[in-house]
Amino acid sequence: MMHIHKRTFSDWALDAFVYGFMIVLGLITLLPMVHVFATSVSAEWALLSGKVNLLPVGFQLDTLTKVFTSHVFVRAFGVSVFVTVVGTALSILLTAVTAYPLSKRHLPGVSYVMVLFVFTMLFNGGLIPNYLLIRQLHLIDTLWSLILPGMISVFNMLIIKSYYEGLPEALEESARIDGAKTYTILFRILLPLSMPVLATIALFYAVGFWNDYFNPMLYINDPALKTLQLHLRDVVMEVDSSNAINKSADDLMNMSPEGIRAATVVASTIPILLVYPFLQKYFIKGALVGSVKG
Repeated sequence: MMHIHKRTFSDWALDAFVYGFMIVLGLITLLPMVHVFATSVSAEWALLSGKVNLLPVGFQLDTLTKVFTSHVFVRAFGVSVFVTVVGTALSILLTAVTAYPLSKRHLPGVSYVMVLFVFTMLFNGGLIPNYLLIRQLHLIDTLWSLILPGMISVFNMLIIKSYYEGLPEALEESARIDGAKTYTILFRILLPLSMPVLATIALFYAVGFWNDYFNPMLYINDPALKTLQLHLRDVVMEVDSSNAINKSADDLMNMSPEGIRAATVVASTIPILLVYPFLQKYFIKGALVGSVKG
């Protein structure tokens, strides 16, 4: 007979404490973003008087509208979307293809190749050699300078490799008996079965490409190729934000630099937040890949 554990008062108290603690922690995490959003939709007089905390004061959408319709913002947004979409797609493809042979321990020399990959996680050439390499490849002021250097993350590759190792070997054996080649097994069998981990890694790559501003700051001098994060950095650091969105004199009377900065932060954050719900069903399962196998 199965013994059913009866929950005691201490069990309920512990659950209440854990859930309460997590709720409070989640609210604390959200407070800065809530404040930034309230700042972006509050009136200028409320911002100047310091009355805006977590709720908007003098609600208005003019600041967000100006930011979204600014030609500088639209251009930077398009550059970031291109870099994120192309970079994520190529990174997932190359990472998945690289992880497959490394998951086959019987292949000669795999352990030595793994040492080389892991070595790059601990050591790199440094900032100046990387810049000189990008310049020698004539990638300065090109969008490829933002995509190629971060194409493969060894950490992400190891996660996918671990997932491959946990798949039954009988799948590949039966496919080879039926005449399937290596690329057929990889692209038609393993990759469809690996959607949870691939979706999770895709989210990691997308967030990395979207939030990157250091590489654009180093390699991009052409204003037409500035990414959204680099534009956001310029706006945040700009004392007079009128240059950032080309406002007229009438606009300056209704919007403050602080509101413009907050609106730009909100506008640059929303797109990546909208992607997460579509990957959520894969994320929890994929995030645990590599911690437990078998």
